[in-house]
Amino acid sequence: MSDRDRCKPEQVMTGRTPHVKLKSLRSKWLYVSLGAVAALGLGVVAGVLIPRSEPSTAASLPGSDAPSSHPFIGARGDTAPLPFGRQGLLLNSLKASQGYTLLAPMSSKFAYLLDMDGRIVNSWKGDTIAMNCCLLENGNLLRLGQLERSADPNPAAPHVGVVQEYTWDGELVWDYKLISNTQMPTHDLCKLPNGNLLMIVWEHKSINEALNAGRNPDTMDKDADHLVSDCILEIEPTGKTTGKIVWEWHAWNHLIQSQYDKRANYGEVAAHPELIDLNFVGNNLGSMMAKREELERLRAIGYVGDGGQYQKQVPGTPVWLHTNSIAYNAELDQIMLSVYEFSEIWMIDHSTTTDEAEGHQGGRYGKGGDLLYRWGNPRTYGAGTVKDQTLFGQHNAHWIPGGLPGEGHVLIFNNGIGRLGGSYSSVDEIVLPVDDEGRYAQPKGKSFGPDKAVWRYAANKRSDFYAAVMSGAQRLPNGNTLVCSGPDGLIFEVTPDAEIVWQYLHAETVEGRDQALHYPGAPPQMMPGMGHGGGVFRAPRYAPDYPGLTGRQLVPGKTVGQAWQAMMPDAPG
Repeated sequence: MSDRDRCKPEQVMTGRTPHVKLKSLRSKWLYVSLGAVAALGLGVVAGVLIPRSEPSTAASLPGSDAPSSHPFIGARGDTAPLPFGRQGLLLNSLKASQGYTLLAPMSSKFAYLLDMDGRIVNSWKGDTIAMNCCLLENGNLLRLGQLERSADPNPAAPHVGVVQEYTWDGELVWDYKLISNTQMPTHDLCKLPNGNLLMIVWEHKSINEALNAGRNPDTMDKDADHLVSDCILEIEPTGKTTGKIVWEWHAWNHLIQSQYDKRANYGEVAAHPELIDLNFVGNNLGSMMAKREELERLRAIGYVGDGGQYQKQVPGTPVWLHTNSIAYNAELDQIMLSVYEFSEIWMIDHSTTTDEAEGHQGGRYGKGGDLLYRWGNPRTYGAGTVKDQTLFGQHNAHWIPGGLPGEGHVLIFNNGIGRLGGSYSSVDEIVLPVDDEGRYAQPKGKSFGPDKAVWRYAANKRSDFYAAVMSGAQRLPNGNTLVCSGPDGLIFEVTPDAEIVWQYLHAETVEGRDQALHYPGAPPQMMPGMGHGGGVFRAPRYAPDYPGLTGRQLVPGKTVGQAWQAMMPDAPG
């Protein structure tokens, strides 16, 4: 019998609303299904184990009595004013999971590795602004560098184009560019066990290609000359500036549409959940860019460039899918994609050849490049309504690694844009309906499960925790979860019973830009969920025993604010 089977629920009373704390025999946190929790008669609302509202610990922080409209998330999900002028470490409890947090601001060329006190133990400076970084097991930094806007064929988008690897000491050992008039890497990449990289790549399709494939012209941007689809490329590094494409998967090879029987890909959408409806339009980003003040906020945090155009009416932006994260499971040889505009996660087979990935047969699971599983929005394949939707513009979907509490489950930052009942963010953990062979169950005529998350974090006052774009979450060794609220630059660690035990605020932005949170002339918050500046795409933490840290001199130095002040003497420290 496993620890999970032996665990016994312990009801912990925290005022009017009780919640459940689960301990195994080894005192590690585990989770039960919502159905089991509901059977205990506990206070569960929308699948969230909600602790009662208690006084925020923010009051003990220096400067917290200064006025500010920015929400500060307190110890148990409640809010208090953000300490004006504060940045860096805000809270560090003994309950926090020890390690080193990688901070790579979207508007900076720097990446910082921080200890638990928010002090720099190592830093790297690239030659371009980074969108996303990770620390490899050899201690090198892998980063996605954004192109100069003059070199970007679509400057309204968060393109990267440059993949770079720096040694621990800052030597550039790989500098790979992938850019053309039709393809551009974006958002995220994943290092494979064989040393290759999986990259998300946007690829342009002409208007004629889209129409011939069965796209409804009424759902397309009238001012665009193309539609942007997605593909996944596997790159084998072959030299300091070179790489070879050794495998690829294209969403365009797996389409279906039910509107034009004389065009390609015609069929019944509901009968083919393994295919992608070419005429489904989420328009999450388009709805934001259609408002001038929201577009300016996207620019301010470095999410879009100056080429983004404000339009009073945007029937559909050129970016159709907007895949924003990629993860790999070596045991299953599957790839997980987070598809922003569809508000879904997808699983595809990586065991196929490139030829098999173009079709509908072959590979370990016999389906070629068709979708093996999808979850979050059954409307996209005709298996539900808006009431059945569970994901809303999500980011950072990934399997929880082996050895961690919840291993094999999927953790997702659910941004919550357009959520029924009001937009708010949550961190959702789900249990996949997968068998030992990696095959997913779908009841005939119904959507893929599960119905609900097995664990969820959200603020007591839902709207106080809302990040409309970017962001991520990570399960930590002690069972806590590290959360990055990207637009705010707010990183915090939460226990399974919703107590916040570590908190860090990044407020600096691009060198010379007068749009940081506390700089003179800083703009007010222009829209809910978009913060004030200091955008951070993701902020992973690495345990002290992580291989990439072995043998490293991890001597605490300055804080990021102090380092920033040293470069810009007039900046607040």
